[in-house]
Amino acid sequence: MADTKPMPNEADPIVDWRTASSSPGGLRGSAAMEIQTRQAQRLVHGRGATDKKAPIIGLVRFATTMRRIWRAAALDDPWADWKLLQTYESLTENREGINALREQTERLLASMPGIEIDVAQSQSPCTVPLEFSNPYGFMGAYLIADFDRTARAILTARHVGLMGRDESERMLYQGGRLVRSAFNAPQGFQYQGVTRDDVAAGTAKARQAIETLGLPPKEVLEGKLRAPVAPDIRDPKARSEPPPGLYDDEDDDETDAPAGERAESYDSPVAQETGT
Repeated sequence: MADTKPMPNEADPIVDWRTASSSPGGLRGSAAMEIQTRQAQRLVHGRGATDKKAPIIGLVRFATTMRRIWRAAALDDPWADWKLLQTYESLTENREGINALREQTERLLASMPGIEIDVAQSQSPCTVPLEFSNPYGFMGAYLIADFDRTARAILTARHVGLMGRDESERMLYQGGRLVRSAFNAPQGFQYQGVTRDDVAAGTAKARQAIETLGLPPKEVLEGKLRAPVAPDIRDPKARSEPPPGLYDDEDDDETDAPAGERAESYDSPVAQETGT
C-alpha cells in the first residue's frame, strides 16, 4: 500500500488539500466606553501621589496590574491565582453595591405621581477607547460604566429636588469608594517566579515566597479553586522566560490603557495563555 501524506489539520482525506490547509485568521475587535460624568472620568485616570494627597488607583493602573497577574497565573503562580480570585470577588460584589445605589435612586425618580423624570445625559459625552489584553481591564471598565450611570441618576435626583446635596454627595462618595476598593484589590502583588510544583517540592524560592506573601488557601494551591475568569495554566514544557515587566511593574513599558484604538486579538493562543 502506498504511503499517503497526512492531511492538514487532520482533515478527512476526501477533502481537497487546498481546502484542508486553509485556516481563518485571528479575530479582531475594538471596544469603547462612553463616559458622561466627571466623577466617572476621574476613576478612569486615577490620581498620582503628591506630598499632600495619596494616589488613587484608576482604571489604567488597575488594568496594567491585572495584566501582570494574569500572565503570572498562566505560569502556574498560586499567588497570582489567589489575587485573581480576590479581585474577581471584589469586582462582582462592588458592581452589585453600585447597582443597588442606582436602583434606589431610580425608584426615587419614579416616585412622583404624574411626573416622568428622565435621567440626565451629557450633551458631549467622552468616548474612551478600551484596549486591554486580559478580561479584567474590561471588567474594571464595566464597573466604571455602572458608576457613571448611577452618578447620572443621583445628580438628576438632586437637580429636580428629590435628593438633598448632602445625601447626593454621600451616595456619590459611596459609589466611587466601591470602584476604588475593587481597583485596590490587586495592588501589592509581587511576582516571585514560584509555581505550585515549587511549593509542593518545598524549594528555597517557594519558602521565601511563603515567608514574604503568606500561604494561599489550600484549594487555591491545589488548583481546585480559581476565579471563574482565569487563564489556562500553560504546560511546563511550553513555558519560557517570564515576559518583561512581570517582576516589576515599573519596568514594564507596555501599559494597558484606554487611550487610542487597537484591534484586539480574541483567539491568539499566546494571548489566551499569557494575556499579552
